[in-house]
Amino acid sequence: MVAKRSGLSYAWVIVGIVIIGMTLIYGIRHSFSVFFPSILEEFGWNRGSTAFMLSLNLLVYGFLAPITGSLGDRWKPHRIMPIGLIILGLATMGCAFAQELWHFYLLLGFIAPIGMACAGWPLLAPALANWFARKRGLAMGLAQIGAGLSFTYGLYAEFAILQLGWRHAYFVLAGTLWVILLPLYFLFFHFRPEDKGLKPYGAEELVIARSESPESSATNHAISCDWTLRQALGTYQLWMLMLAYFLFWGIGTYLVIAHQVKFAEDVGYSSTFAVSIFALYGFSLIGGQLSCGISDRIGREVTITFASALMIIALIALVSVKDSSQPWLLYVYAICFGYGGGFFTPTLTAGAADIFHGKHFGAIAGILLTGMGIGGVIGPWLGGYIYDVTGSYTSAFSLCMAAFFLACTAFWIAAPKNAAKLNARRMKRPTPSG
Repeated sequence: MVAKRSGLSYAWVIVGIVIIGMTLIYGIRHSFSVFFPSILEEFGWNRGSTAFMLSLNLLVYGFLAPITGSLGDRWKPHRIMPIGLIILGLATMGCAFAQELWHFYLLLGFIAPIGMACAGWPLLAPALANWFARKRGLAMGLAQIGAGLSFTYGLYAEFAILQLGWRHAYFVLAGTLWVILLPLYFLFFHFRPEDKGLKPYGAEELVIARSESPESSATNHAISCDWTLRQALGTYQLWMLMLAYFLFWGIGTYLVIAHQVKFAEDVGYSSTFAVSIFALYGFSLIGGQLSCGISDRIGREVTITFASALMIIALIALVSVKDSSQPWLLYVYAICFGYGGGFFTPTLTAGAADIFHGKHFGAIAGILLTGMGIGGVIGPWLGGYIYDVTGSYTSAFSLCMAAFFLACTAFWIAAPKNAAKLNARRMKRPTPSG
């Protein structure tokens, strides 16, 4: 039975489940900046040590991602993913009882990312790669809508905090996760189309396209040979993609995300307005993700360049904010920062899949998240530390601009556009020519 190219293909059901999963799983992490002011107010800790709980979350998640991705390649993801949801929900509820800083480090920093890695993107990304032979960039972008919604999830968390207090709000987030996502994972999620007796979306059309026009199809939809993780680690392409993730998300984006609500409050805006800017960022992220299918047409490298330029423009607007007299600067920041981030992740993942897709892609994709995790342990903490030392975020945000530029450079060096040539050399056969 073949998955037809239609809106009724089950591949698009998988995309829908991924959207919901990304929203609820990463909404817990990305609500950190909403809880941040309440935690600071109650306990009086400094910003660097408090933000470090998010840094730990990213670090542990990054190191676990290739492990859980490999488990997905070798074991049954439908067993791993519900366990991950249960672990994440328990850790989230545990935060409601935290009294010491190390409690947050343990729960949010160490236990929660175990659940995220087992139930989230390290398994969802290779599932999408399995389900789509064509339009992979579009599928990744649509699925990443959930990542954008995870930032708007801060509005839900803020409402729960205002109504119930920050401690009870953690119960709300955990309950929502379990009630909605557990049934979807148990009943409807399939890691591979073969599990449902189907073939990847567009697989037959891709074979026909290759037979009719080998050169164009190889350029845009390279089918890679079956890379193992060890073989991929021997290529500079994987290390450059990992470096791009390290710089773009770990250093640049998460530094800003962790502190943006508090930054807006510092210059005189209300907490409600600050959270609304955070939500606007999330909606803009969705806009970028919906648009990133353009990378299938104009190329992954050009799309990443555009994304990086938007991020730098956003931070120029942010560092220009000195008081509450020019709110339009925060709107420019939120829109550009969101669109840039929305373009980046699905394009980078699609680029990695162009080069390395195969039965071991889960572990390979997890290595990319390790780059984010290593950068993430630095970014949020460093932003808080710089503020504690200088009394300003200006130097921290300027550092982020440099990180975005270098991430773009690393991606160009990786050059997914040359995936067909790389795989042809590895398989010791000539590349297709006109």
